[in-house]
Amino acid sequence: MADEKYSADQREYVQPRENMSARRYLATRVTTLKPAHDKVPNPIALLRMLNLQQWLFFFVAFFAWTWDAFDFFTVSLTVTDLAESFDKTKADITWGITLVLMLRSVGSIIFGLAADRYGRKWPFVINNVLFIVLELGTGFCSTYNQFLGVRALFGIAMGGLYGNAAATALEDCPEAARGIISGMLQQGYAFGYLLATVFARAFVNTVGHTWRPLFWFGAGPPVLIILFRLCLPETQAYQERKRIREEEPNAAKLFVQEGKVALKRHWLLLIYMVLLMAGFNFMSHGSQDLYPTMLSNQYNFSANRVTVTQVVANLGAMTGGTIVGYSSSILGRRFSIICMCILGGALLYPYTFTSSNAVIAAAFFQQFCVQGAWGVIPIHLMELSPGSFRTSVVGTSYQLGNLASSASSTIEATIGERFPLPPKGKTARYKYGLVICIFMGCVYAYVILLTFLGPEYRGKNFDVAADEDMAEVTGHDRKFVARNDSEDVEAARRV
Repeated sequence: MADEKYSADQREYVQPRENMSARRYLATRVTTLKPAHDKVPNPIALLRMLNLQQWLFFFVAFFAWTWDAFDFFTVSLTVTDLAESFDKTKADITWGITLVLMLRSVGSIIFGLAADRYGRKWPFVINNVLFIVLELGTGFCSTYNQFLGVRALFGIAMGGLYGNAAATALEDCPEAARGIISGMLQQGYAFGYLLATVFARAFVNTVGHTWRPLFWFGAGPPVLIILFRLCLPETQAYQERKRIREEEPNAAKLFVQEGKVALKRHWLLLIYMVLLMAGFNFMSHGSQDLYPTMLSNQYNFSANRVTVTQVVANLGAMTGGTIVGYSSSILGRRFSIICMCILGGALLYPYTFTSSNAVIAAAFFQQFCVQGAWGVIPIHLMELSPGSFRTSVVGTSYQLGNLASSASSTIEATIGERFPLPPKGKTARYKYGLVICIFMGCVYAYVILLTFLGPEYRGKNFDVAADEDMAEVTGHDRKFVARNDSEDVEAARRV
């Protein structure tokens, strides 16, 4: 992996060309972790730097990512009802979650490569069409095998969205505003979880057909998202890259050559990104997927108390992601992630062992930390990715991480059943809190280690003219030095 370097005034990023020895690289892990304390405008000034089109790109990406999360958590929030409907155990139903996580990497490769080759727009639209069809199909499943089959297909469709949403929202974003926009974008995940929690309470076992109305409702909003995206063009960054490809005799051949160069030059970094995303996905799914079951099964929370706790937790997640995303532009991506993991680990005991309403506060701050760390991820992955394959690399590293963590809820549920509690009537009860606590402690330690060892390319220039890989493929002489962001900073100050 190449190390990151900054000029003396800490404003200009330069990616070095030389390879470093492993010993020298490891020696820089502590020194480069030191917070840069860069001067960054206040959040309002940063947000005002975006023009109308950049805001529209952000909102369409945010809404799509929100509904991606909503669709995923519809299963997590109806595990008990699904188990009763299909006459299966809760652990059996969590395979519906596991299959989605396992197959999302397939979708990320298919739709990611399509987006990098043909543009962000139409793969995005097709993703959302599939969401509509498959969410409706889930609501009409009558057997357990049908349920697993539809959710497996759903995983492929869902896998293509994340990288596309990140590229759509961040490619044209002013460099100084990337951190806060990244944090806001990632919180579409938490917002989707919040909406799923609220609508699950509104539709499940309240309007007939038990859990099915929640899935039927979930098929509606993607129609609006599709119409929204159809009204927008491709990002300027992609259009410029497309123009350069079309200047060559064979654009398709050039795209393949770009892939070969990217693999040759960045293979170690790509492996690192997958390993990092495995830890992050274990962190989010390990802390969230089985948590409602823990509250209701172990601590006898009513449906209303579970809903309130989950809503507050997701408010904490949205707050944390935005604040930490913004802070990462000042303190650095790696430093921000590590701080959140340390704080999150310290909060595990109250998060999993508090049986009173006081757990609401622990849930708020635990998800503040989890999603605070996640708020850095969209822009961190974008900055680490090869320019020609931002959508596919960001999406695939994220989804391969999902694949690695796909059994997290099943693991927790299965191990939890080895620690039984006195049953409540005919309902078996288990110490899910103990398992979640130990599991998350190990995950936090892993993420801290990977983040400490990894690189950081904060401030990387996304313009195709600054892409060394493209320069090598086309034979053009481009100097890979990011533009100084002082102009952006000064513009924000004037605002």
